[in-house]
Amino acid sequence: MNLKSIGYRPVVEASFCALEAEDCEPGRVARAAGDRALAWTASGERMLLVPRRLREGLVAGDWVAWHEGRGAVEQVLPRFSCFERRRPGRAERAQVVAANVDVAVVVMALDGDFSVRRLSRYLALAHGHQVEPCVLLTKAALAADVEARVREARIAARSVPVHAVDVVAGIGLDAVSALVEEGRTLALLGSSGVGKSTLVNHWLGVGEHLVRTAETRASDGTGRHTTTHRELHRLPGGGLVLDTPGMREVGLVGGDDGVERTFDDIAEVARGCRFRDCLHQGEPGCAVARAIQGGALDAERVAEAQGLGRERTRAERRAWERDLKTKSRQASRALREVLARKGRT
Repeated sequence: MNLKSIGYRPVVEASFCALEAEDCEPGRVARAAGDRALAWTASGERMLLVPRRLREGLVAGDWVAWHEGRGAVEQVLPRFSCFERRRPGRAERAQVVAANVDVAVVVMALDGDFSVRRLSRYLALAHGHQVEPCVLLTKAALAADVEARVREARIAARSVPVHAVDVVAGIGLDAVSALVEEGRTLALLGSSGVGKSTLVNHWLGVGEHLVRTAETRASDGTGRHTTTHRELHRLPGGGLVLDTPGMREVGLVGGDDGVERTFDDIAEVARGCRFRDCLHQGEPGCAVARAIQGGALDAERVAEAQGLGRERTRAERRAWERDLKTKSRQASRALREVLARKGRT
């Protein structure tokens, strides 16, 4: 198998060489489940053993060093990109959605699933992890107000490409096909029933192993989960696509500049505020407030950016508090062990 066609590039090769893993070869994980991982290697597909120490962190898309004789993963290579979200629920923990991704394809259906707010969240996640985003608005043949919703999406996405597509009806196929390039890894992100698996099937083409799809419920336009795990697929055009289960929640995790890059128009105006720490909530000399009054900025978009910024700040504070508690417990445990060795309580 040609490793270049599955994303092997100089940065990955440099990481592999730096490991100095004796008698090991590079491979890319297509699917990971428990103590087994299906990997693509220069000699073809291999089912590899995954040691306990690596099981929790190994995900589809990872590059690994594996040992031929033992048929096992020895080490996981550093990721050149990692797309994460906050785990659903109250715990402030990150969940890796995709590893070593080049393009995050945000898939949103032009029906009851359409939400500019959720789109902004996906874009903030992608920008925060330095992953190039692209937006595909699916089921274009079933929607009556396609042009209006595309305009809404393009306002929110700014310079990010937005395309209305429907692979079943043959709409926007050029834009869909243009995403596939040799060695490029796409990650499909979106809710259940928006057509992610349908896109994968279109890219795979006739005669390939097709991904299972399910009908959308007519009552509410909601789809059922047809993808239950993350799996990397090789495409005939030489690219790769990672199909992911539908996301019910899109909690922010990532770099500090994700929200700012998503709302770069607001950030640019805010540089004209009198105070550097202006909250745009009635402070004197607020350039953002002037832009809203003059119609240059939309008040709802500004409020959305502020809300995401506050959420990101809360997530960072809770993560810091959790890390502080963990370090405190570790220090207390270490002190008790030292005192026990000295015969003191």
